[in-house]
Amino acid sequence: MTRTEKTTHLHFYFHDVQSGKNPTAIKVIGDGLGFGTTFIMDDALRQGPERDSKIIGRAQGMYSIAAQNDIALLMMMTFVFVEGRYNGSTISVMGRNHVIDDVREMSIVGGSGVFRLGKGYALAHTVWFDTTGDAIVEYNVFVQHL
Repeated sequence: MTRTEKTTHLHFYFHDVQSGKNPTAIKVIGDGLGFGTTFIMDDALRQGPERDSKIIGRAQGMYSIAAQNDIALLMMMTFVFVEGRYNGSTISVMGRNHVIDDVREMSIVGGSGVFRLGKGYALAHTVWFDTTGDAIVEYNVFVQHL
């Protein structure tokens, strides 16, 4: 049986909230924001950058400050989709996020459901960031799958 791989482009916004009564990312290891500091997250993936934009999924995983002399995170997360034709499907992402770069590229290392055997890359661009650590990040994801 021959299967043809498809390439799907997804565009959405990751809303990382460390402040307030209902944070979606919490620090679990580390003092301040130095090397080794680690956060667990369950962030909303939204259609747009607005805080009331429709939720299409969640980014669940963790990120750690993984560079001693730079601002670079190790991202390990799964995009879990909860809407439309991708409902119930996932994309797993892992890679270095050098947050001071305008656009960062991370690897897609797997997927499930529609994105079974997923591979590809995710491009991240910070749209908004404030001193509380809250951020909105635009993602363009290109995933090859069965």
